[in-house]
Amino acid sequence: MNTRRLNRLAWTIALLSMAPVALADATAAGEMTEGKAPSEGVSGQGSVALDKAVVRGELSSFGATKSSVPIVETARSVSVETSEQFEEKGALNLSQTTSYMAGVTAETYGFATRGDAIHARGLSLPRYRDSIQELFGSYNTTRAEVYTLEQVEVLKGPVSVLYGQGTPGGIVNYVSKTPKADAATEIVAELGNNNRKQLAVDSTGKLGSEQWLYRMVALKRKSDTQVDYVEDNTLVLMPSVSYVPSATSRYTLIAMHQNTDSDTGAQFVPVEGTLKPLKDGTYLDQDVYAGEPGWNKYDTRSNQLTALVEQQLTNNLALEATALWREGSADYNQAWPVFTGAGNSRYLNDILGSNAFTDTTVARTFYKADNEFQLYALDVRLLADFDTGALRHQILVGAQKQSVTTDNDTARSDGGVSSGNFDYVLDLKNPKYTGAPDDSMFTYVDGPEQKIDSTGLYVSDQISYENWRFTAGLRYDEVDNDTGSDKQSDDALSASAGVLYTFSNGLAPYISYSESFETVVGTDANGKQLEPREATQYEAGLKFEPNGFPGLFTLSYFDIEISNLPNPNGVPGTSSQQQGVAKIDGVELEGKTNVGDFYIQGAVSTLHTEDQNGYQYAAEPDRNASLWVTWKPAGKFRMGGGVRYVGESVSETATVKYVTPDYTLVDMMLGYEATEQLDLALNVRNLGDEEYLTSCLARGDCFPGVRRTVNARVTYNF
Repeated sequence: MNTRRLNRLAWTIALLSMAPVALADATAAGEMTEGKAPSEGVSGQGSVALDKAVVRGELSSFGATKSSVPIVETARSVSVETSEQFEEKGALNLSQTTSYMAGVTAETYGFATRGDAIHARGLSLPRYRDSIQELFGSYNTTRAEVYTLEQVEVLKGPVSVLYGQGTPGGIVNYVSKTPKADAATEIVAELGNNNRKQLAVDSTGKLGSEQWLYRMVALKRKSDTQVDYVEDNTLVLMPSVSYVPSATSRYTLIAMHQNTDSDTGAQFVPVEGTLKPLKDGTYLDQDVYAGEPGWNKYDTRSNQLTALVEQQLTNNLALEATALWREGSADYNQAWPVFTGAGNSRYLNDILGSNAFTDTTVARTFYKADNEFQLYALDVRLLADFDTGALRHQILVGAQKQSVTTDNDTARSDGGVSSGNFDYVLDLKNPKYTGAPDDSMFTYVDGPEQKIDSTGLYVSDQISYENWRFTAGLRYDEVDNDTGSDKQSDDALSASAGVLYTFSNGLAPYISYSESFETVVGTDANGKQLEPREATQYEAGLKFEPNGFPGLFTLSYFDIEISNLPNPNGVPGTSSQQQGVAKIDGVELEGKTNVGDFYIQGAVSTLHTEDQNGYQYAAEPDRNASLWVTWKPAGKFRMGGGVRYVGESVSETATVKYVTPDYTLVDMMLGYEATEQLDLALNVRNLGDEEYLTSCLARGDCFPGVRRTVNARVTYNF
């Protein structure tokens, strides 16, 4: 362990050892100081806050920052979409809820059914629910359904101080719907193009007494999609109950079962015929189905239990905890084209030794997978809010324990092409499906169970002095990986710091520093264990919360450096150097406000990436921009519209470079409140039915974007 880590470990131990003293002081101070509850979830004023959604969204103890410190006083970038806002924009999946956020690339890999590829600051974002990571591994569980969510948040940049190991881009965290005291029930019926039909119910209220609350969220969907043979049929049941024995205590248990029968939306269509024209100057149908009807499938299921604890110990001290058990599985079959980047027909004709195949004929890979995962996680936090002289402290002290097991068993076949069998090739321009190879033609791999156990201790303090806000945090993590063949233990220390000044006119300039780490399992050529990848971010920005009207505006510049990557200039056999460095920087501007009858939301961002080889990060647009406006005049009518611009992206190697063009999409919404109980809405995303590619990869395939989606929504409240 190097000197820097030793120093941080010493500071972590010191702060953690001081925390009980500080919390004890907070308890004593709580007897004298009223009204400084560290958590808005359970208020020191004697009431349980159940609904905090406002125009800009609000952070909570189960949100991305694990704190209710206002966004305008948080010295880093956080983007928030409330359920009202993303429903207004017609978002039908988690990825689409982020499509109007600055610096966030939604639907990175186009129309998709296997998952939600959300990227920020050039990197993929892990998926969290109620501040606990919900997804591990690949293609082994269901997608998050937006109807179960109150709010979606993206915390940008390295976040290891709060969450342990993870990518430097940040996280996407979504907040579950939980019980409310006021009785309310809604039934929502939706009908859209591609034969989309969905029925959903959300009911909440008291359960026999003032102390018990319930909520039941359920939905059933049956839908085709823009790709032939690909369906999206889903059932979700999410009951929850809260026990509120007093104004300062709340305990919530959320159960969820989800089952989805589908296929893979991404067809991995070759560059030739999508990004580049075919020899005759024409293009392929971007939504061509390259799989095998009746054989392809992506059927997933998941079950989970979440426990949320909010306990006010004194006016100034609270205990909070999140516990999650989740298990999921996926039954996955897919056939996809062999994309060579140099013409598939040439690939086939070279094997056959003739010119028997057309330019659009491809060999196919047939793949089967039986994927499973199971997760246990616990995050316990003490939050204190107290004064020491002229300083106000909002301290967060936490401990996190997590255990994840994944199991991936696979099988693969080339359909016999390597041995001269061409029975399963497909002409993408005139597809005639052949059936799948029998089991004897597959090579099976029984993958071992892989386990990750991690423990983290963290402390963070937001110190207020007059108009100044100082933030400092440290975390120590231990991570054990067991791949089934190798075992590895890592430890890491992560730090963060920030300074923000709040002017009386609502302006708040800030600067911050944060770190992250990711374990890299394996050894180098000399048998030495590989070091975790590390990242640092410097961010400077300006926030503005107007005094005269509701709104929030944020301008930020960030600079991220990722180290301990493979050294591109290393001599073969000396991978222990891990001297590769990647750099990412950019500017983000976003704002939300209500002005009269109008709600306005806008975002602009630029991004520059350079990996350790000197190339741009693949599939990461160089700039994004968006604008959404909703008009709600007096009366029952409302309308809204938005435009989304996504810049060009690049994927390259030493020999290949593909540039995916930029694109612009238009969305619209019409709504009418027919009665107090009945509301009607119509959403159209990609109004012009633009045909576009979100990204093309140097390996030779492209990802078509989401075509026009029309969705009518009828909501009945009682």
